[in-house]
Amino acid sequence: MIASLVSLEHVTKVFTTPGGEFRAVDDVSFDLMPGESVGIVGESGSGKSTTARMIAGLERITEGRITFWGDQTRPARTAVARRAQARRVQMVFQDPFGSLDPRQKLGACLAEILAIHGTPAGQSTDEFARTLLERVGLEAHHADAYPRHLSGGQRQRFAIARALAPQPHLLILDEAVSALDVSVQAQVLRLLSDLREETQLAYLFVSHDLAVVRQICDRVLVMRDGAVVEEGGIEQVLDDPQAAYTRRLIESVPVPGWTPPQRQPR
Repeated sequence: MIASLVSLEHVTKVFTTPGGEFRAVDDVSFDLMPGESVGIVGESGSGKSTTARMIAGLERITEGRITFWGDQTRPARTAVARRAQARRVQMVFQDPFGSLDPRQKLGACLAEILAIHGTPAGQSTDEFARTLLERVGLEAHHADAYPRHLSGGQRQRFAIARALAPQPHLLILDEAVSALDVSVQAQVLRLLSDLREETQLAYLFVSHDLAVVRQICDRVLVMRDGAVVEEGGIEQVLDDPQAAYTRRLIESVPVPGWTPPQRQPR
């Protein structure tokens, strides 16, 4: 039997606000297997991004536990622990430009990461940096470019290359293609599919876009108000939803020919 890569057991996250406590994630449990691609969908405020951030170690868990390969995760307080966490999981966000240093060339950015995490046996830093750029469809000369010299799609490709640099087991993509136009989005999704075939990397894909999740994921969890209301294979959930909330999500997706309602003049 294959062991789970990541396991969430009754995970809860409570934020304290001036108005009282807010339960952002409520008793969530699921497993993610090595090489699997799992989607989390739901409306804004459903708890999907908070769940992802707890798996990535960016938010503390209030209750429950998260394990990687059976070992419980704990706050990474030392440099050694932070390196180990980075080799387990990396995260790609919606806006890569905001997480890139505009004064640092792409090659220097990769070299900095590889100096910490090392390279595969037999490859120098420069060789592995070139391999990473090529793997995401960029060219060697992009190592001398600054983030401002790239298009939105190229920046997102580089964000993926940077996330791959520590050679993680899991890549979390939080609305990672939602800001891209349709043609560039398709290119990035195709890249992610190819990378998964080549490396057996596991994905956790957080998105509000059901079409994107259908294209890239094996399985999907539907979240509402911090809880999982439905879970299953991608076709099972999206073609034959059992939860009323899932049906409403699917029905809210615009169909071809749909136009926004006209605003009435005041």
